[in-house]
Amino acid sequence: MLFCDRNDNILKWSSEELAIPYMSPLDNRVHRYFVDFVIEVKEKTGETKVYLVEIKPSRQCVKPKQSDNKKQRTFLKESKTWLINNSKWEAATQFAKKQNWEFKIITEKTLGIN
Repeated sequence: MLFCDRNDNILKWSSEELAIPYMSPLDNRVHRYFVDFVIEVKEKTGETKVYLVEIKPSRQCVKPKQSDNKKQRTFLKESKTWLINNSKWEAATQFAKKQNWEFKIITEKTLGIN
């Protein structure tokens, strides 16, 4: 948020104000996904572009794997999170395309944080 406030190339930004409908694979019902950020940026070309940005830990951005030392309950919880996140991200990607925007997921790895 401080980055957005201090960057002259960011013209506008908001946090969790845009609701995108998505179909949950767990209950087959439509839910609302509030993307973390909507950021309008002045690109190097001088044109403006809007980004939908989701901030997530990198471990939630990969399909969970079952292992011998992982409890079944933990694996099921991670699997549900993965399924829901994928549904949200697909909906956000399609929504962004229709608006000529771009959807991005940022993790600690994207930011260079270990």
